[in-house]
Amino acid sequence: MYIFREIFHLQFGRYRDAKALLDEGIQKDLLLHPTGTRVLTDFTGEGYRLIIELPYARLSDYETDLKKELGGDQWKDWYERFKPLVRFSEREIMKQVV
Repeated sequence: MYIFREIFHLQFGRYRDAKALLDEGIQKDLLLHPTGTRVLTDFTGEGYRLIIELPYARLSDYETDLKKELGGDQWKDWYERFKPLVRFSEREIMKQVV
């Protein structure tokens, strides 16, 4: 099992806007959300973070889904609205061992 963690460091005060867009992306099936997906928020440390954890059995499953997500015209429009809310982002790929 692999956990893909998409971490978005948000602009100060933009959490509600980012969360609303995230909800819209999930409702419209524009974003990856396999069974077991978790959306987390962190209001401590350097600043606001929105974290999406995606579980996948195999790396290739994630790659296949990601290609579908990034290839959608509606996703591109959604992403252009999401980008201004984010200072920077990072991705972690972890293998679950227990």
